[in-house]
This record gives sequence, C-alpha cells and structure tokens, in this order.
Amino acid sequence: MNKIKLEILGLSSSVDTQTGSFALVLKEEKGERRLPIIIGMFEAQSIAMEIEKIIPNRPMTHDLFKSLSKKLKYLVKKIIITDIKDGVFFAKIEIDYNGKNISIDSRPSDAIAIGIRFNAEIYAEEKVMNDAGILFDEVNVDKGVANKNDSVKTLKDMTDKELKDELSSSISEENYEFAARVRDEIKKRN
Repeated sequence: MNKIKLEILGLSSSVDTQTGSFALVLKEEKGERRLPIIIGMFEAQSIAMEIEKIIPNRPMTHDLFKSLSKKLKYLVKKIIITDIKDGVFFAKIEIDYNGKNISIDSRPSDAIAIGIRFNAEIYAEEKVMNDAGILFDEVNVDKGVANKNDSVKTLKDMTDKELKDELSSSISEENYEFAARVRDEIKKRN
C-alpha cells in the first residue's frame, strides 16, 4: 500500500474543553489534505514541548523512551498511521535495531510524540487519508478574512484583538488549520 508523508501542521485545544482533548492536525507534504486526530492532554503537552524545545526538569514518558533507545542502541525510523476503525486511529513505530526492522503497535499520539524526538518521518497509509483526510482549500485561507464592510483583510492587516477573536472563532468552528495560522501570526507579534 502507498504511504503518504505528513508533517505536523498544528495542535489546538478541542472545543470540548471538559474532556481535555486536543486536535493534532497533520498535513500532506505534497497535497492539500489534512488529517485531524483527537489526542489526550498528556500527549498534546509532550508533542508541544518537543516542538517548542522545552526541556522539563525531569524526563517525561516519551523522553524516557528516547533515553532507553540510546542505551539499547535502537533508532526510531518512521511513524506510520496504519488504519482507522470506528473513528479510532492505529499506528506503528518502525524501529531499526541492529539492522533489523521492528514494528511496534502504538496509538498515533504516542507514536508521534516519540517520533518527533527522533526526527522520524510521519506517514499515513493512503486508505487512512482517503477515509479520514479532509481536503483544505489554502487559497481561500490566504486571501484573508472578510470584515463587516466585506473588504478582505489578511492576517498581517488585522489588529491583535481581531486576531484573538478570529482564533477563538476558528477553534469553535473546528477550523484548526486556519486557527494554527492565526496562532502563528499572534506568536510573530509577541
């Protein structure tokens, strides 16, 4: 089966804040589809800390996995999201151990949290992207946002308050890809 290379596009809190879940949005490297995966708070924190290169006082579980790999001399090569059944994603961690390829079953959130610590490539089976991928029209996002006067403003033209309002609105509408762009614009200004 064909595998499609993905990259992490963004991570945002879910609309249902009571469950403590987050949306991890992956993007096709050469395409317009997105793969949103709902993950737990712990995994989201682990992924975010590694992306932001925040070093905790004590190793987190996924950091412990990396330390163990150094001692046992194995290397995580890639992460593959292999299937989706009844809305639940499945993944494998592909490891090189003494020249042998070993595949370990994992939740995608844990696999990705571990994989980014090794700079491992992330893939999804084509079937997963066909079943759960969302086509996203980036042209419309890049055009900007219409204001009350129907003129179009790009993110760079918006005030800080307008950006915060747009971020809140995008998250409530579950438009996580656009929310990630708004978040990035806010970060640039701070």
